[in-house]
Amino acid sequence: MSSESIDKFFEMLDGHLVGRKSEVKLGLACLIANGHLLIEDVPGMGKTTMAKILAKFIGLELNRVQFTYDLLPSDLLGGNIYIPSDQGFRFFKGPLFTELLLADELNRGSPKTQSALLEAMEEKSVSIEGETHQLPRPFLVLATQNPLDHIGTNPLPESQLDRFTLSLNLKFPSRSEEASILMLEDFKGESGQLNQLPSLGKDEFFNLQKKALEVTCTSKVQGYILDLIGEIRLVNEHAKYLSPRATKDLLRVSRALAVLDKRDFVIPDDVKTIFPHVVAHRIQAGRGLKITIEETKQVFESVSIP
Repeated sequence: MSSESIDKFFEMLDGHLVGRKSEVKLGLACLIANGHLLIEDVPGMGKTTMAKILAKFIGLELNRVQFTYDLLPSDLLGGNIYIPSDQGFRFFKGPLFTELLLADELNRGSPKTQSALLEAMEEKSVSIEGETHQLPRPFLVLATQNPLDHIGTNPLPESQLDRFTLSLNLKFPSRSEEASILMLEDFKGESGQLNQLPSLGKDEFFNLQKKALEVTCTSKVQGYILDLIGEIRLVNEHAKYLSPRATKDLLRVSRALAVLDKRDFVIPDDVKTIFPHVVAHRIQAGRGLKITIEETKQVFESVSIP
């Protein structure tokens, strides 16, 4: 049933988000791998629309938070509020307590508010006034980010970027794709439009996650992953601190991509497809995804395919 729903979903996708099938597929693979997803680009490129479509398809509970400079950590986490009738404090959960958090324009938030996500993304819990609160399982973050040269943005620290499993960059559509976009009805004001897309459902989503864990990856392909990570650390001075978490994420999402392609084993092409999107956002010093992709081409030429 899940494969039929996925096929139908991608068949209907252009009716809602033109020319983004490859990006949506990568985003879906990231979520199946139980990873956090970062979508980067200028406003109006369809970042939030893509996030909403992914959330609707997998059927998880969704909370959306619009990040602004005056958003406080307590607005995200919640907090203890005094209740006179109880003669004491009661903890009220913030929007962070959800299965899928859509953090819209994350880098418009202050560094203090951004840091409120660090423990949540890694430990699946939050600590408030000395007490630890567990988050729902799964807890996934689907964040959008504006370019750093835009007004009101604050760069995400390396520790937070490393917690994002995958990053996507929504490039400008072609002329023919943009012509198709002109003909689309805007579903943002019409709730029925988005509901026309098929939904995988939570149970089927969990089943796909389980299948991804069972996908085989041979020692040769694992060696290919290690060679690629090792090579990018050598050729890019800003990648020399690329963490082992990136290596693990590359394997996890490659397995999920194999599931979407109806295979129970990873092939080198899975790794090559995922690789730029695992390392791009982790490479700092103001370097963009386009430059990183060019650098990965050098890596592909230097590392032999098993």
